[in-house]
Amino acid sequence: MSYLLALDQGTSSSRSILFDREGRQVACAQQEFRQIFPQPGWVEHDAEEIWQSQLATCRQVLQQAGVSAQDVAALGITNQRETTVLWERASGRPLCNAIVWQDRRTAAACDALRARGLEDAIRAKTGLVLDAYFSGTKLAWMLDHVPGARERAERGELAFGTIDAWLAWHLSGGALHVTDVSNASRTMLWNLEQQCWDAELLEWLDIPASLLPQVHPSAHAYGQTSAALLGAPVLIGGIAGDQQAALFGQGCIQPGMAKNTYGTGCFMLMHTGTQRQTSRHGLLATAAAQVGAQAQYALEGSVFIGGAVVQWLRDGLHAIKSSSEVQVLAESVPDAGGVVLVPAFTGLGAPYWQPQAQGAILGLSRGTSMAHIARAALESIALQSAALLQAMAADAASPLQALRVDGGAARNDLLMQFQADLLGIPVIRPQITESTALGAALLAGLTAGLWPDQNSMPALHAIERSFEPQISRAQAAEKMAAWEKAVRQVVTQ
Repeated sequence: MSYLLALDQGTSSSRSILFDREGRQVACAQQEFRQIFPQPGWVEHDAEEIWQSQLATCRQVLQQAGVSAQDVAALGITNQRETTVLWERASGRPLCNAIVWQDRRTAAACDALRARGLEDAIRAKTGLVLDAYFSGTKLAWMLDHVPGARERAERGELAFGTIDAWLAWHLSGGALHVTDVSNASRTMLWNLEQQCWDAELLEWLDIPASLLPQVHPSAHAYGQTSAALLGAPVLIGGIAGDQQAALFGQGCIQPGMAKNTYGTGCFMLMHTGTQRQTSRHGLLATAAAQVGAQAQYALEGSVFIGGAVVQWLRDGLHAIKSSSEVQVLAESVPDAGGVVLVPAFTGLGAPYWQPQAQGAILGLSRGTSMAHIARAALESIALQSAALLQAMAADAASPLQALRVDGGAARNDLLMQFQADLLGIPVIRPQITESTALGAALLAGLTAGLWPDQNSMPALHAIERSFEPQISRAQAAEKMAAWEKAVRQVVTQ
């Protein structure tokens, strides 16, 4: 039993990745599924389609590798967070489509809670901002709008879960109704400090407690899969939401360790240890992946437009034919020539929280070329991330030693070097960039006893490249000052 199976259930596709006990990727299978947009601002998934696509990739990856389920020590689940499913306990059928984390239909419900004066109390209990992003108001909407749902919920006939709980239910043939602390902490129903479902939050949102799954540490022997699904029962040994799984997969298991995922946007998490840190800069407090009984916490912030700015260069300005060309174009000039690009295409996220801000290019001259704009676009990803990390460092009790990176844009050497220059600390890129799936696999491997403790996990020490700062702190401060000046201009327009 020398393999670990990671189920990586994302927003647009389901993937399964098989790792060996050294943390090396053996095989991967992926299947996309439909995105459903019933009306503006609504985003849904067919939960049954998610389950079938995830099961299909599990079977495919084992077949590709020529591995039987009996050779798998354990599987781990990592998932798109906040997406909400409501299903019948008797049949396992969903009552309606899953409401996706991106869905905004419950914004008015959040406004109503705010009008009742509950915003500060919700933040104090959960660590979250009061927003439609999280699962609680999505579940309340389902209970109020699906015919008969509330009555059936009160009779105990229904079950709620985020995608991890939905998969665990079906993997176990309905035997398990479970989630982990990292996913529970994203529902807006979980008391972050008391480590329990919060009775007051359930009352405020009018949600019956009988709907809720059992909550366990992220590394935990949850149960086994039904033997018929994969040919033999497999231990479900790990569950974590995608960003917390990536934090764990990057080896950020001590206070002050941080990772940034450079995707369409950027997700940054910093481990803050066994004490919850309250942010003074608009960041979220959340549960980190937990091994053992002791609660673990993190600070989280997101940049709305990260790699998407490169897609805009390609599809909007037609400056490049493919995203891979941006580094060559940007490197054709020594610097951005005084150009600063603020990609506030959908407002600005943490630490600014300016939803009305609009994008701008500043510092243009007759000498400005598309290469300067491309370089400024890349730099904008690092500048936004640096501002976010500075806010995290101000909130956190432990100083930051290095930033670990993953995601598609993390492969861009120019961007990573500029990030290190701005931060004044090493930026570390691992050999295995599938940090999310790896995190789920490592949690499962710990439960299965493949290693004696977290520090013995092999993949945590595999570094592909470390980018060291190459400019002075005064030069970095000058670049950050120019960025903040540009942001002020955008915000005050």
